[in-house]
Parts: sequence; structure tokens; C-alpha cells
Amino acid sequence: MACEPILVVMAAGMGSRYGGLKQIDPVGSQGEAILDYSLYDAYEAGFRTAVIIIKEAIREDFMNTVGARLKRCPMEIRYAYQELNKLPEGFTVPEGRTKPWGTCHAVLCAAQEIGDAPFAVINSDDYYGKSAYRELYRALKAEAGENDYCMVGYELGKTVTDHGSVARGICVLDDKGCLAQIDERTRIEKYPGGIHFTEDGENWTDVPENTTVSMNMWGYRASFLREARERFPGFLTQTLRENPMKGEFYLPVTVKQLIAEGKATVKVLFSADRWYGVTYAADKPQVVAALKQMTQEGKYPDGLWK
Repeated sequence: MACEPILVVMAAGMGSRYGGLKQIDPVGSQGEAILDYSLYDAYEAGFRTAVIIIKEAIREDFMNTVGARLKRCPMEIRYAYQELNKLPEGFTVPEGRTKPWGTCHAVLCAAQEIGDAPFAVINSDDYYGKSAYRELYRALKAEAGENDYCMVGYELGKTVTDHGSVARGICVLDDKGCLAQIDERTRIEKYPGGIHFTEDGENWTDVPENTTVSMNMWGYRASFLREARERFPGFLTQTLRENPMKGEFYLPVTVKQLIAEGKATVKVLFSADRWYGVTYAADKPQVVAALKQMTQEGKYPDGLWK
């Protein structure tokens, strides 16, 4: 019997732009964080196990809030820890570095808890909508090759904020609906004429609002962990030479390499629901209002884990 898909939640970030631990910040009527809603939706879709990646530095705060509530969650909850010193033999953390090694490193830190199961990856502070989890679960349960992955795509215009820049993976699809290329853009902003991005802060490139972007909602097979583990030393060697304080090992970059090398295909799925997020503290009221309305419409109970 094939392994049941596992949900992996990246919750180790420190929220520098947000100004606090947004992964535990309450947005629901009973103090729920976005993460609570994500697990609720994932359980409805069929997921029965979740691996939550945190840092030891936030462990106490997390366990006293989200972790305490999740004791009533019907899913099996496992924890993994992303730490700077979790590096391959022969590598050390450069003096003065505090920034995590990135999303792909986070997933590698959870490898032991994932095992050989197919797995989905999400951000803890993104509200993806119910249909996204249904699509992802069905894709991971379907018969597929070990290098057949998937992702849920969103329209860029529905994922930007009025309060600053965001990072998104800009996607190009082939004629079969698979990912042909993905480019991580770390500074995308709205402006009066539309949406644009910059790499240097001076030169800007416009991007259409209907452009497909990745919100780090991925579906992988166990082969991805092997590929990421093999590529991490090469990333570290280059980054420690070129950008030792801030270089990050991103999921989209690893996926891009695998596609270019013909080692993976990534089917792009789409959600009919709207995405919500809290990149900045000023984004929170909109998220709170949206979840309140969805609760009033009966999409969620008033209190998720009663």
C-alpha cells in the first residue's frame, strides 16, 4: 500500500517584515492562527499527518499557543526543527549569520519525519483556500512517477499587498500545463500602473496581473528529498563564497534546476479560492475580516478545534 501524503508546514521564519511571530499571531475568533485554518482545510481534504517545522528559539511560544490548540486537532502532529547549524559534514555557520538557510533547507530538516511518503509543502502564514488542499491531496494520491511533482498556482494580482513588496516565484507553463520555468523574484510591488519587480532597486520590469505565481504550495515525492540533499553542499560552497550572510536555498530554485536537467516534471494545479497572507502587520485586518465572513457563511466553525 502506498504511503499516505503528509503535509509539511514551514513555520520557522522570524517575520522580519511583519515585526513579530506571524505564524502564531491570532486571526480567528478563538485566537486561531492562519496555520490552524490550514490544518483544518488539509484534514478536510484528506491529509492525516502534518509535520510542522519551527525553530528552537520560538518553540516555547509556539507550543504555548498553536501547539496547545493542536492537541485537539484530529491530525497526527509531528515537529521538526530548522537550525542554522544543521549542515552537511565539513560546513560551519559563518560568524554573524542569523538568517535561516531557506525553504529547501527547512524541508531537509524535516526529512526524517517525512520518510518515504509523498508530501505537500506550505507556508504557515499563507491562507491558501480549501480547494487548493483538495487538488493537492488528489494529485499526491494519484499514481505517478517518482519524479512527478506538482504545485498550486495563483494569479499574481491576487497575491500582492498594498503595504510593500513580496517575494513570488514567477511561473511559465508549457502546453501540457506543467511548469516550464520558475524565477524567484524577491521584490515585487504594486504601483499605480500595475505590478512590477526589481532586482537592484533601480530597474523595474512590469508583470501582468494574471501571471501564474508559486506561493510555496508544492507536492513532492520522496525523490525530491534525495535531490535536495545532494545539491545542498554545492549551494553552500557557492553561497559561503558569494553571499555568506543572506544566501538562501530556495525550493523554487531547486525545482528550476530539476526541470532544466530533465529530472522532474511539475504539474501546475489551480485553486478557485482567494489567497490571503500577512506579509506585513497592516495586512492582518483584511485576513481577520475574510475569515470572519467565511465563518459566518458556515465554511468554518466558530472555534476550529472544539
